Amino acid sequence: MNHTVTAGTVAPPVDIDTMRRTISQLMDPDAQLPVGEALDLVQQVLRGHMQLIIPEVEQAARQRDKEDVSRYCALACVGEARGRLRAVARPGEHGALAYARRLARSLAALCDHHEALAGVVMCLACDQPLRDGEDTLPYDHVSPSGSALRAGRIHTRCAHTIRRH
Repeated sequence: MNHTVTAGTVAPPVDIDTMRRTISQLMDPDAQLPVGEALDLVQQVLRGHMQLIIPEVEQAARQRDKEDVSRYCALACVGEARGRLRAVARPGEHGALAYARRLARSLAALCDHHEALAGVVMCLACDQPLRDGEDTLPYDHVSPSGSALRAGRIHTRCAHTIRRH
């Protein structure tokens, strides 16, 4: 599926939330994994999502300075994702599942780069975007030596969530 934009038209914005829900069908440890035709469908949806987001990430990265590390990382991710799209699954259900998970990991990385390049701030507890108007708290994950490992903000609702890094 090729996604082209002709003069006078604007590409629809990518739907990161939908993409992440698709990813969770394969990556969430509590999810029931799709099999057979359902796995084929998830694989097709992942490929479609990747074909939509790759040009968006690439365009956003190319707008950054050539010395910008985020540009370099995002473009490397785009190259990796294109390679995954060219690859084919090994025969059998196990090969199809492994391939779909590789697609899901690439799509997750592309979503992360898309949000980072757009300046989206993420909750350090749940990895969901912090939206305007939401209650948030400052967060510093402190190491035993006393220095902060990760500093940022979390949703107030995530304050008592245990996260394993």
